[in-house]
Amino acid sequence: MRAFVRIGLAWIGAALALAVPAGAQKPPLLPEKDVAALANELSGETAKRNLEGIARFHRQRGSRGFHEAAELVAERLRAYGLSDVAILQFPADGKIFYGTQRSRPAWDVEVGELTEEGIDIDPCPPPRPDYKRAPGVGIGSITCIALTAKLIGSYEAEPIVLAEDSESADVTAELVDVGEGRTESDYAGKDVKGKIVLVSAQPGAVQDLAVGKFGAVGIVSYAQNQKTAWWGEDENLIRWGHLETFSANKTFAFMVSLKAARRMRERLAKGQKIMLHAVVKAGQHAGNYEVVTATIPGADAKLKEEEIAFSCHLDHQRPGANDNASGCVTILEVARTLQKLISEGKLARPARTIRFIWPPEIEGTVTLLNAKPEFVKRIKAAVHMDMVGGGPETKAVFHMTRGPMSLPSFVHDVAWAFAEWVNEESYKFAATGKADYPMVAPEGGKEPLRAEYSAFTMGSDHDVYQDSSFGIPAIYLNDWPDRYIHTNFDTAANIDPTKLKRAAFIGAASGYFLASFDLAKIRVALDNEYQADLAIDTLRGGRGKEVEGDEYSNLLCHFEEYTHSAYLSMQDFFQGDSPGALGDPDAAFHHIVAPCRIKYGKNPYGQLRFGRKREHKGPLAVFGYDYFAEHAKAEGVATPKLLGYEGLWGAGEEYAYEALNFADGKRNAQEIRDAVSAEYGPVPLEIVVEYLKALEKIGVVEAVK
Repeated sequence: MRAFVRIGLAWIGAALALAVPAGAQKPPLLPEKDVAALANELSGETAKRNLEGIARFHRQRGSRGFHEAAELVAERLRAYGLSDVAILQFPADGKIFYGTQRSRPAWDVEVGELTEEGIDIDPCPPPRPDYKRAPGVGIGSITCIALTAKLIGSYEAEPIVLAEDSESADVTAELVDVGEGRTESDYAGKDVKGKIVLVSAQPGAVQDLAVGKFGAVGIVSYAQNQKTAWWGEDENLIRWGHLETFSANKTFAFMVSLKAARRMRERLAKGQKIMLHAVVKAGQHAGNYEVVTATIPGADAKLKEEEIAFSCHLDHQRPGANDNASGCVTILEVARTLQKLISEGKLARPARTIRFIWPPEIEGTVTLLNAKPEFVKRIKAAVHMDMVGGGPETKAVFHMTRGPMSLPSFVHDVAWAFAEWVNEESYKFAATGKADYPMVAPEGGKEPLRAEYSAFTMGSDHDVYQDSSFGIPAIYLNDWPDRYIHTNFDTAANIDPTKLKRAAFIGAASGYFLASFDLAKIRVALDNEYQADLAIDTLRGGRGKEVEGDEYSNLLCHFEEYTHSAYLSMQDFFQGDSPGALGDPDAAFHHIVAPCRIKYGKNPYGQLRFGRKREHKGPLAVFGYDYFAEHAKAEGVATPKLLGYEGLWGAGEEYAYEALNFADGKRNAQEIRDAVSAEYGPVPLEIVVEYLKALEKIGVVEAVK
């Protein structure tokens, strides 16, 4: 098996030319003087100082806090000398669509406060000396009654306590525990009308039932974080909460810690009455998506019209340090460093333009690429950073994530070449105290990086770039797990300047290489042997052991096909070079049977072909809005089984994302099924066809004869 894969993968290394000698640890892909310049200039401390500034703001989409953070980034960019600095604005009112994204109105808050009201009954304090009491009445027999208010949560002190999209209210009501709150059985035998419900689910998951059906007036949630090994371990964490932007059942919701919720539940279980007073002045309003952008112009008269983009997402609750102030300040540090080194002549100005983008997560990127189609035409590749600074306290593991199999590209191998080299250098330094390029920040840690090369996973703006509507390969740098993600403990104190510096180096080196890349001038190599191991250990991930027979052959064939296509993707970067400059890839891939097919016999469903329509640009799983669900409901389409399918290596959303990406009008349904099965595990053809037909009914794809 290793030899079989290695034959094809050797061509990627050969195309990038002269191999690095075995055992050498010279920097890959770029001249060492360029690597040294980047390593010496990049500053984890500068990045962290900028992070501390951004983390002061509560950065919800369209809000005053987001605008203040955007202004901070723009001010830094101007100070660093970048070109074309702008804060682009796109109207967002809940009605305008940008491709598959229904714009979400801006949301702002003035007040958000939750208190518990009670009565204190205590002996009155001793009277003044001149006080005359009635005969026979002792001082201690007089009782004083006082109303009390205990503060539970304050938006001003800690904005995360108020769930996003909460609406204004001034309510005093009894608290009722309804458990999870997601199903009608949770409310059985409980009167919640006019009361506030205590739930363990996210507010948005319960509002239509609790408020819409059963008449509750508000929500208190102690929803826990994403499930990791540390799930529920720290009972003081308060998780970010959100209501559904487009729900007809407008309400408010407060988030509390598990510790606070347990105390409330214990008291309620004993029959105690808890009265809460909620005061909220907040709401949605017409506003704008704001996207900060700037460039470093390219030098080549023709190629400067092409761009390599760096992206992150600027929005998040305060503090939102690793998620995602870390990614935003890291690309800001890349911008500062490249601009400075190019201005000083220490780096040559790259042929292509380098663009930097700070949008709201996913929805901002969908909006940008739909509203500015010229960006799609210019951007050849993106370097996306979402959570790249987690220190030891976060328990984070750093990943270089490949793109989906529907978009094979060599750019992911470029990122991994630099990441693996940083792994080696940082480990050497940690183990011996000596390394040529340890890339340790003075205020940071000295641990090795230990970056992992991972198969495609969804969940950030890289999904948008690599959607078939846009087809832009994206390098994705990210931390996972992170035990403090989406909580009040995601603070600057947990961010490691050394990690920021190393992430900045990998991104800067990758982006600069891609912006400068010219086959006629650059002859460096990726190591063939590690590339072969990469395909086996990362792309297949040992998956060949989990399938057999036709499914094993299908897996093998599609990964070989992916490797071949990744090699061919380099041709787009070789402007002015003849195809012969790449050698003859078909000589190495002669064994591929085209197309890769499992022999299931004549199945009429398998012969159906679907092509994606051009007018619906963007993934269907966007942010705060479900394009498929809304349009399926309008057309009376039942939820397809594929959306809930659990495969060996992926779940429904991933199957659906790739099934749509593979629907190019050329592949038939059988070929789409085989492709997604190779990527995420075997799935029945009928389930894939059902989903494709559902997409046809809502107008996303059309049948092709």
